[in-house]
Amino acid sequence: MTYELRRADARVKWLVTCLLATFGVAYLFGGWMVALYAGFTPAGVAQTYAGPGMAMPMPPDSTVVVEHPMTMAGFAQSDVHEVDLNLLVQDTHVHVPMYGVIAGVLSLVALGLVLPRGWHLGLITLLFAAPWLDFAGMWLTKLVSRDFAFMTVLGGWAMGLGYTVVAIIAIRQMWFFRKGALA
Repeated sequence: MTYELRRADARVKWLVTCLLATFGVAYLFGGWMVALYAGFTPAGVAQTYAGPGMAMPMPPDSTVVVEHPMTMAGFAQSDVHEVDLNLLVQDTHVHVPMYGVIAGVLSLVALGLVLPRGWHLGLITLLFAAPWLDFAGMWLTKLVSRDFAFMTVLGGWAMGLGYTVVAIIAIRQMWFFRKGALA
């Protein structure tokens, strides 16, 4: 192993801890948004992606600003939850590269953990396969069949699992490792 986070300088440990905390907060709010927008079930995902979608030309022909009060409960109950093909293209363009960056950074953290080689390979595979499943599910639900919505749910939970495993093991090894103790 080239490096071990448990033996790293406190500044490196603090950097990784702050990074993991930032990702954790982002995932909490991302989960909240998913709960409001599509839900955590294949039926909710299918309703969001299999329908005709919103009439929203990309880019818009003109811009109009309209303000009206909207609560989180109102947002969750509104009927504008269908994603059209143009919005799915935009979401894919924005989210897939960012998922790749997050998966890459979490994989680098995972490589600094004292784990069997198979665990490293498994975590890296999980972290990159999760967004592939997520977006493959969205596209297949949109273009082929509502039955593929389960892939999006599976991808979301897989990314959460990968993050949680890396974060818990990293924090444990960085801050609670005792010299002479085994991982």
